[in-house]
Amino acid sequence: MKILVLGGVAAGTKIAAKLMREDRSNEVMVLNKGKDISYAGCGLPYYVGHVIEDQAQLIVNTPKKYSKLTGVTVLTETEAVKVNPQAKQVAAVDVNSGEEKTYGYDKLVIAVGASPIKPPIEGCGLDNVFFVRTPEDAIRLREVVDRGDVKKAVIVGAGYIGLEIAENLKLKGIRPFVLDMAPHVLPGFDTEMAEYVEGKLAENGIPVVTNVMVTAIEGNGKVEKVITNKRAYKADLVVLSAGIRPNTSFLEGSGIDMFKGTILTDAQGRTNMPDIYAAGDCAMVHNALTGKAAWSPMGSTANIAGRLIARNIMGANLGYRGVLGTAVCRLPGMNVGRTGLTEAQAGAEGFDPVSVITVVDDKAHYYPGAGSFIIKMIADKESLRLLGVQVIGAGAVDKIVDIAVTGIMLKGTLPDLADMDLAYAPPFSTAIHPFEHTLNILMNKIDGTFETFTPAEFAAGAAEGYEIIDTCMIPSIEGAPYVELTDVEGPVEGLNPDEKILLVCNKGKRAYLLQNRLKYYGYKHTKVLEGGITFNQVEVQESR
Repeated sequence: MKILVLGGVAAGTKIAAKLMREDRSNEVMVLNKGKDISYAGCGLPYYVGHVIEDQAQLIVNTPKKYSKLTGVTVLTETEAVKVNPQAKQVAAVDVNSGEEKTYGYDKLVIAVGASPIKPPIEGCGLDNVFFVRTPEDAIRLREVVDRGDVKKAVIVGAGYIGLEIAENLKLKGIRPFVLDMAPHVLPGFDTEMAEYVEGKLAENGIPVVTNVMVTAIEGNGKVEKVITNKRAYKADLVVLSAGIRPNTSFLEGSGIDMFKGTILTDAQGRTNMPDIYAAGDCAMVHNALTGKAAWSPMGSTANIAGRLIARNIMGANLGYRGVLGTAVCRLPGMNVGRTGLTEAQAGAEGFDPVSVITVVDDKAHYYPGAGSFIIKMIADKESLRLLGVQVIGAGAVDKIVDIAVTGIMLKGTLPDLADMDLAYAPPFSTAIHPFEHTLNILMNKIDGTFETFTPAEFAAGAAEGYEIIDTCMIPSIEGAPYVELTDVEGPVEGLNPDEKILLVCNKGKRAYLLQNRLKYYGYKHTKVLEGGITFNQVEVQESR
């Protein structure tokens, strides 16, 4: 079988290699516009910051090495310019000579990826204005950074790559400013979680300005300032990381169905045209929870979908189970991860979402290096189905995310996922795993044992009329009466059992334990502030 693959980074090389492993008699050819194939795009920010030292480490396979390893024919610097599904042909141009050739196929896979969005503003062509999408981009950026004359940088875009670039520039002694037109950083996080990350970024020397639009980049030959609709920012260097756009303009007139330039595929990876498949950043997949079309420009998605497509081309009939928007990112002083639906998304999809935010130990509290996870867990109140998780912490947040992914993909409910025999030893976890700990707290909340205000509810004023009681390890909330948990063996002097009381501690645990005691002693209207003062800004009004 003659199979033509357009694009040779993640999905394309995965598909081609798997096709040859499935049947060595296949004739598989990869056409790639760039000169590099199979490079580590997600590692580029870390090359800039010298976390990855050798640029050769970014190239997983050279064309020659890949061909010898797999038996696939690779033509680099060859750009597909037209697809003719009726004739089963692709026209492609040599990017150096301009010579055009036609390539026939029995099966075609489109895996041409995506390119950075170039904002429609003046100044993008100035020196020291960069995109970071290919190894060449990262190499040029690091060369400028290593000269040592860059003091201030502006990063346009507060997604994962933009924030990783900011972190790595800071490692090199450069002061980064991050600008984004969205309301908050990190798409896929609920507002209160994103705001917490923004605060921690600022504490770690990476200020983020949201709800701001870049209108121009100015300089005399080289960038000097970035102009926004609010103010100007001085900059010796600018990195544009404002999103990507699928490289699919050459498919116009081919009859292949697309949505906003992204190729629509079915669960088998097929387009609407016979014998044409698509995968990677140029293609749509679907959301595993909602079933709706979803764009997931991730190396993980590209590889998973690519392997499945190769097997389907060879006669299998496998359906991709879909994506959950899973992501993880290392930032200064913290790691962040998420999967599934946000609380807002869950509500929009017709679920009745209930959530809890916990601050839980990431390993045995007495073990050196122990810290905390801040976890937001979301479930459907009626079915108890797990819908999503967001997590922030200095430790291995990915393990929380990955457990949640497993549960969601298996359509697990909270009772299904309770009491799992997860790995425990003091260097790795707590005796009750932090995922299980959070799940137990959410179940307590759902059954009414744990009555709370979420941080979002608290910020919106839900606690108005409640007296704030400080239940921290030591008094920590100025102006609030302090109650020591272990001293409560009956009604508390000065606290009326009919009064509305908000219990606040460092993380939420001591406040819950005090709530439990107070309920026993007849206190009817107590609430606990989820996340305590670790996650919330708590001030007592001087109205009393």
